Amino acid sequence: MKLELVATCLFGLERLLGEEIEALGYERISTIDGRITFRGDGEAVALANISLRFAERVFIKLGSFRATSFEELFEGTRALPWPELIGRDDAFPVKGHSIKSALHSIPDCQAIVKKAVVRSMTERYGLLTFPEVGVKYQIEFFILNDEATLMIDTSGVALHKRGYRRESNAAPIRETLAAAIAKLSRPREGLLLWDPMCGSGTIAIEAAMLMRNIAPGVNRRFAAEDFPFIGKSLWDSAREEAREGERSPDFEVFASDIDPRAVALTEKNAGLAGVADTVRAFECDARKIRAEGRRATIVTNPPYGERLGTLREAEALYREIGTHFRSLAPWQVYIITSHPSFERLYGKRADKVRKLYNGMLPCYLYQYFKN
Repeated sequence: MKLELVATCLFGLERLLGEEIEALGYERISTIDGRITFRGDGEAVALANISLRFAERVFIKLGSFRATSFEELFEGTRALPWPELIGRDDAFPVKGHSIKSALHSIPDCQAIVKKAVVRSMTERYGLLTFPEVGVKYQIEFFILNDEATLMIDTSGVALHKRGYRRESNAAPIRETLAAAIAKLSRPREGLLLWDPMCGSGTIAIEAAMLMRNIAPGVNRRFAAEDFPFIGKSLWDSAREEAREGERSPDFEVFASDIDPRAVALTEKNAGLAGVADTVRAFECDARKIRAEGRRATIVTNPPYGERLGTLREAEALYREIGTHFRSLAPWQVYIITSHPSFERLYGKRADKVRKLYNGMLPCYLYQYFKN
């Protein structure tokens, strides 16, 4: 079955996600902020969910149309081929978003979309009400600038929830963002990657998974595994393909923290992620790390107000690591933070700054190529 699929991502990760989709062999149709549309099939649904490192969810797109009134929303939704995917006993709840559009009431839009899908199903099955006790097909609408897009969620639990981080410290970085930062730091064999303020170990773990080519979703389930038109065999073969692609490069990650509880948590999470032999976790003050003759890249998410008592303490830390990290030259340094005056506190302008989002929180990746 030929499908249009939509992969969503955090703002700022569109290029990385698009490259991933193309690497899987699928054709990109369009890109807007936070989402990429591409062509695929049932196998693509399985491979995308299992393999995409930077995606938040993967949807099957039923169609798009202009909707400036509830009548247009109803008729456009009703005309889509819902019965081709949803059976007479299946569940089809509705949720969604509307941005910069005439139809801005989410509850009203939900009710109209639900009513329209019921009408479409009635025309096929001859029922006025549906039991909704079978497979769950989560319908999601997205209305942007009066253009409505109707989709079915194939992921279920968001893709950034890999399954290894069952516990975390305060204000953790999202796994997809950590993977992106690791990717942007250009990790390679023979080069140490060090997160000296590792928290729950997310950046270190994602870097290790990236270098070992461990598919982020290989050990978890997805909503679409219950969709009969995809089938268990496609999921099994997608997982087998992912596992066959794993490798064991000459690559080591240091994950250190001044807090022994963070170190213990990182060790636990690395074990659950299957990278305990790549990630070395230990207790150390970031202001005292030493080069010891090795080439390395620092990639870290330093504590902000949420993780380090007060904002004043965080700012003092930024000044101190700025002084110390520069003594480690020629190491490269990649630091992500939401603090608006980080460069001033760190004591040096970054060679490149990239705006990213941790969920809905804007933050900046400061990249020092010649620290």
